[in-house]
Amino acid sequence: MGRSKMLMVVVMTLKFCLVSASSRLFNNRENQDRRNLLANGLGATPPMGWNSWNHFYCGHNETIIRETADALVSSGLSKLGYIYVNIDDCWGEIARDGDGNLVAHKTKYPSGIKAIADYVHRKGLKLGIYSDAGYYTCSKTQPGSLGHEEQDANTFASWGVDYLKYDNCDNGGIKPLDRYPIMTRALKKAGRPIYFSLCEWGDMHPALWGYRVGNGWRTTDDIQDNWARADMNEVYADLARPGGWNGMNFTTLYPDMLEIGNGGMKKSEYIVHFSLWAISKAPLIIGCDIRHMSEDTKEILSNTEVIAVDQDPLGIQGKKVRMEGALEIWAGPLSGCRVAVVLLNKYPYSMAITALWDDIGLDPTNVVEARDLWEHKTLERHFADSLTVTVGPNACNMYVLNPIG
Repeated sequence: MGRSKMLMVVVMTLKFCLVSASSRLFNNRENQDRRNLLANGLGATPPMGWNSWNHFYCGHNETIIRETADALVSSGLSKLGYIYVNIDDCWGEIARDGDGNLVAHKTKYPSGIKAIADYVHRKGLKLGIYSDAGYYTCSKTQPGSLGHEEQDANTFASWGVDYLKYDNCDNGGIKPLDRYPIMTRALKKAGRPIYFSLCEWGDMHPALWGYRVGNGWRTTDDIQDNWARADMNEVYADLARPGGWNGMNFTTLYPDMLEIGNGGMKKSEYIVHFSLWAISKAPLIIGCDIRHMSEDTKEILSNTEVIAVDQDPLGIQGKKVRMEGALEIWAGPLSGCRVAVVLLNKYPYSMAITALWDDIGLDPTNVVEARDLWEHKTLERHFADSLTVTVGPNACNMYVLNPIG
């Protein structure tokens, strides 16, 4: 072999080694991020709590936050697991201080965020805050954290923040995969366990990479309080797991907030909303004014049997397994060899819906006991091969099926 050929072989070998080493280094860094996020002890089940945006938008203040924390406790919702009190956009001043730190809005939050966190913590609750992986937040009323990730993570940790919703506005065209992991590492270095919720809107399919970066990720556009499609998240069902959860949309169901109690839907439609969210293992983050919620709203949000499906330790997201016109069957496995099932009727009139064992993951030979989660009763008869029920208009029935033979 001539010297020139020998030199070319050496160069190509060195380039291959460098590329392989870089690839291993990148993968190792990603794996290290994931190990550290799992080690924060958060996200074993989907988070539960409250968020200010759906009802108050930018109109929140420290009085509302304190009173909401009080209401979570006095209503009994905190005992059911609703422990996060999350302040969304518009909590800060338009400019950082002289040292480059984020500053709480002087008229809306005169006591400062740390004082609010201390108040919430004394109630046995946790405080969430909002920022953005861009130069400004979506409201354009306060700075984002792009370029200030480590400084802001340290600020949040010093205030006692427990949850960070991280939005995607004003990002300068920089790819999410280049922006979000920076905050991941900054939160890790800050030394305080903070649940990291990626509000990336689903633009770059965060369900495919979010597990390496955050504890939860939004897969769709903004939520609206109306009756519409509710299946925009189930295509990512197999990617959800303990430590990392999909958010869903009710044309939006969305990982930060539920719309139940905001008045745009009927009670039966809000029951569909809550049922699909639970079977999909989505975060249960209330979006209404719980200081003045109706008995119907409290009844839905307090359904412990539906909450148990969302919080089941097996942590496998349910999904739509059959659709015929405007009839849908959703199913997902639960611990103890049980199966959760939602029979959804989107027609404006009652319809019979049949769930076949083959579709929902049960052995065709299984005989099951069926528990109705909204009627809170176990059906008298047992079922083999299938379950058929009549479901009302724009409504659903939800069951847990327990094999008994």
